[in-house]
Parts: sequence; C-alpha cells; structure tokens
Amino acid sequence: MPNIRFVIKVLGILFILESLFMSSAVVVAYLYQGNDFMPLLISSLIMLSTGILFTLVGQKAKDSGNGRREGMLIVTLTWLLLSFLGMLPYYIGGYVDSLVDAYFETISGFTTTGASIITDIEALPKGLLFWRSLTQWQGGIGVVVFTVAILPVFGGCTSQMFEAETTGITHERFLPRITQVAKRIWGVYALLTLCIFLLFLAGPMDFFDAINHAFTSISTGGYSTKNTSLAYWNSAYIEYVSIIAMFLGSVNMTLIYFCFKGDFKKLFKDEEFRWFTGFVITTSAVLAGWIFFNHYAEGEHAIRTAIFQVVTLISSTGYTTDNYIKWGPFVWFIALVIMFIAGCAGSTSGGLKMSRFVILTKNLSNVFKKQTHPHAVIPVRINGRPISSDLVYRIMAFTFAYLALIIISCLFLSFSGIGFEESIGATVSCIGNIGPALGNLGPINNYSEIPEIAKWYLGFLMMVGRLEIFTVLTILTPGFWKQ
Repeated sequence: MPNIRFVIKVLGILFILESLFMSSAVVVAYLYQGNDFMPLLISSLIMLSTGILFTLVGQKAKDSGNGRREGMLIVTLTWLLLSFLGMLPYYIGGYVDSLVDAYFETISGFTTTGASIITDIEALPKGLLFWRSLTQWQGGIGVVVFTVAILPVFGGCTSQMFEAETTGITHERFLPRITQVAKRIWGVYALLTLCIFLLFLAGPMDFFDAINHAFTSISTGGYSTKNTSLAYWNSAYIEYVSIIAMFLGSVNMTLIYFCFKGDFKKLFKDEEFRWFTGFVITTSAVLAGWIFFNHYAEGEHAIRTAIFQVVTLISSTGYTTDNYIKWGPFVWFIALVIMFIAGCAGSTSGGLKMSRFVILTKNLSNVFKKQTHPHAVIPVRINGRPISSDLVYRIMAFTFAYLALIIISCLFLSFSGIGFEESIGATVSCIGNIGPALGNLGPINNYSEIPEIAKWYLGFLMMVGRLEIFTVLTILTPGFWKQ
C-alpha cells in the first residue's frame, strides 16, 4: 500500500503554496476594484485551510521509504484536487452556472488545454482573468516541479514526482540533484515569460493583456483575455511574437537552459529539435500554398497565417486568428496530424511528442531493413547514440495506449450525443491538451454546449494526457494498491 499519510502531507504543502498563487489574483481583483475580490479571497482561504488541515493530518508521516507509487499518487491527486479547489472562484462568484463547467474550465487551465466553456470572456473581471491565465502558467511547467524546486523536503519520492509530472521518454539530469534541475528549469521558464511579456508590451497590448498572454503563450495554454483571442488586435507584430513564444514553449526546456549558458550547439545537434523544426517548416509551407491557391489570403499574410496555425496547433496552444474549419477537410486532416504529434519532450506542449514519433519512424525503417537482412543487429539511434530495445518497446506500448484511448473516447463521446467530427476532434484535442477541435468545436466555438457527462470525461482525458497516460491509469489498476 502507498504511504497515504505522507501523500496527504505533501498535498497539504502543495495546497498552501497554491493558495499564495491565488492570493496574487486577489491582489489583482483589489487593484482593479472588481466584484471578484470576495470570491477569490474566500476561495484562497478555503484552499489555505484545506492545505493546513491536510498538513496536520499527515504531520506524523514517515518521510523515508517512499517511492514511485507515492510519487504517482501525489502528482495525480494534486492535479485532480487543485482543479476542484481552483474552480471555486468561478462557482462562488456565479461567473459559471454549473459545477461541471467550473471544473472543466479549471482543469483545462491547469492542463494547459485551453478548451473553454465561457461564451463571453471579456465579461469576466480582471482578477478572475488573471487567475485563469495563472493556472495555465503553473500547469505549463508543473505545479509539483515548482514545489520540488523551492521545497526539497519530499524524501525518496522527489525524483518520482518530478518524472511523473514532466513530459518525455527520458528525464535528463544535467545536474546531480533533481531539485537543482527543477530550479534551473523554473528559472528558464520565468525568464522566458518575462521576455515574452516585454515583447507583447512593446506592441499594442496594455500591461494586463501582455502579462496574461505571456503566461498563456509560453505555457502553450491558449487562454486569452478577449473573445476573439489574438484576432482582437489584428496585428502582425502580436502574431509573430506569439509564434516565437509558442515555438519556444514547444522546445525542450533543458535545451533552452543550455542556450542561456551559451551552448547553442546542443540545441542544433539535438535530433528531436531538428525533426520538430523541419516538420513545422514543411507543414507551414504546405498550408501556406493551400491558403494562397484557394484565395483565403495572399502574400505575407498567407505565410504568416499558415505558420501561426501550424505553430498554435503543434505547440498545443490553441490561440485563434482565423477559422481553419472553413479551409476544408484537407486542412482538418493536417490539423489532426499536427495535434496528434505536437511538440518536443520536456516542453510545455502536449501530444504524443516528436521524440516518440522519431523513434517509431526509425524503428519502422529498421523493420524494413531486417526483411532483407534478418540477422542484422540494427539499433535505433537518437543523436548518434543507440537506445535500448526496452525503451523502444515502452514507446510502442505508450503509442498503442494513446491510440486505444483515442478510439475508446471517440466511441464514448459519440454515444453521449456528440457528432462524428466533434468526437474525433475533441478527443485528439483534449488528450493532446490542444484546445480547439473540429466541427462545432472549432477555433471560433467552444465546449459550452456539449453534454455534462462529456465535459466530465473530457476533463479526465485532459489530465490523463497532461500526465502522459501511464501515471494516471496505473493508479486505477488493482496491482498499484497491493502490498
């Protein structure tokens, strides 16, 4: 059995820290004299009280002997329970009518999915808009990773917690201790956020919009303060800054850390980064040609629109400047492929990850080679180094689970009354933490009209996708709870 008392203690610490984040939204509400001041204040006090209660219950827990099971359980329960506590301002303030809608909006924020049920975003007060963006900023790099960075008090399961929340097939330790790694990653993330904020501020955005969009672009979350998203500003400058921010958010944060240290060669020698960049350039060129020859846009506008749509989808951000649904089924298919693969491992983006796609492609190539050379030993190589067969098998198992979950989810959503296009689009979008989908759930629409049961399920799917399937689903197996 996992050490439940220790899990409760850690959750309590996380809730106390999260109440401080919510307190910053309380300050924003006070400064702007919004009617969301009391809902945010009450919610932050409830979160703080819950954290103190959990800490007291778990204060006598043993800090030693905890491992992988405790790590997975802490991470999963953190995302689940924080979404319920984080939804309180929406529900208490009456800005969202139903419990399921408040939960959907919050877990969509924390998982950086960006799928929304709010039909009039601009009607929300400033403090709540700030909280909405802040959930995405925290979720982008990880709530638990932040806690590990500033409070290295979790004993033996620190490494497991870090690995359970960060994305990717392997977790490179470029420093001896995992707490040092977490600090450097959060430092890079904060510095990138500041740079993007200053770039937005230099354009037509005011201070409030700039900080919110800095939060939701580098985290590849996609929440905006405007109903029409970035299309509100109708600015090429804003779109180009967003493209840079979303692209950076899709790149492995470890590689960006080395770039800050002056080691740019490590970035350009990385095979996943080269494949990712090449994929973005290729699909952007194809989409630009389609847009141009079908007279949806011309010249630089066609190129910019294509690059923006590719980057906003492959980064799993979901910002909107145009409605790709009107461009026809060919573009829908491209969008699904982009959403399925998505960004790099170790980034804030969702999806299968480019590293897994590269390994699967190379393994398939090796299978064809072995048809003519059956006795040849041909390892899969990444960055010139062979990777183990065990890792290849685990990636194949992950991909199978990913596809199986997509199929099951499409069937469930169709059964709940959602249309065919919408079921496929919503499934791929939510498990990949993208946001916009297909059909009536496209970039100019939202998820407000889908059935309640579908909202609960899609919220669960967002969490499963954000924690890369195995972390959550393993907890649901009987063997996890056995001695």
